[in-house]
Amino acid sequence: MSLYLRPESLNDALAALGRQPLTVLAGGTDFYPARVGRPVDESLLDISALAPLRGISETSDHWRLGAATTWTDVIEAPLPPLFQALRQAAREVGGVQIQNAGTLGGNVCNASPAADGVPALLALDARVELASRSGTRALPLADFITGPRRTARAADELLTAVLVPRHGLAARSRFAKLGARRYLVISIAMAAACLEWDTTGRVVSARVAVGACAPVARRLPALEAALAGRALGPALGEAVSEAHLAPLSPIDDVRADAAYRLDAAGTLLRRLLSTLGAEAAFP
Repeated sequence: MSLYLRPESLNDALAALGRQPLTVLAGGTDFYPARVGRPVDESLLDISALAPLRGISETSDHWRLGAATTWTDVIEAPLPPLFQALRQAAREVGGVQIQNAGTLGGNVCNASPAADGVPALLALDARVELASRSGTRALPLADFITGPRRTARAADELLTAVLVPRHGLAARSRFAKLGARRYLVISIAMAAACLEWDTTGRVVSARVAVGACAPVARRLPALEAALAGRALGPALGEAVSEAHLAPLSPIDDVRADAAYRLDAAGTLLRRLLSTLGAEAAFP
């Protein structure tokens, strides 16, 4: 017999996960569309009443984004320019109604190759926090998503937060997406980048990620290395070469073929980095 549980404390939620397999439900914006036309026959753990899982806070070394934080919360929060990519991605997650209900943790745990939030979070060097009755652990987001619709979350664990580290330098990020239309569309390709720079206006570190062009969103380490030491400015996009796209493995599907996706990813990155370089140099 299937169950529907809506605990009001994290301890109760973790106890329930420890007793039996449960499908975790937050905003439901992916869960319900995937089950149109058939009854829900699995047992559910609705975490929407767990107030501590929603909201954004900061400490001396990181920002903590609760797993139940909605995309509207991200858009409206007074976050620094470091989070610009995530806010831009948040505005691409469906319409306003979806943004009001959909959660950051749900987007990550759904593990779609085209999840809008994931490239931005990878560019922010994010980690995920997982809790169970036996304790809490954190791991890099890149290690958490292991494949399409697959994650490293154990059956008795709940994703409780996304953690974004502070690096101590001036930083800014940006997100770009290509779809068949401007809004309310699944990505053909998308990219996010985060730059940190020193007082001379040169890039100290760069983190660049591409989504919808591989089984999981991918960082591009060779491009990141090529950007280090370059001067900020609109010429930054010229650093991108075809060789930098080697970690990508796009597929042919109804939205685009693999060759188009690869070419689009390169174009997005050049435009993205040119704009980001100019924004950082002339804020």
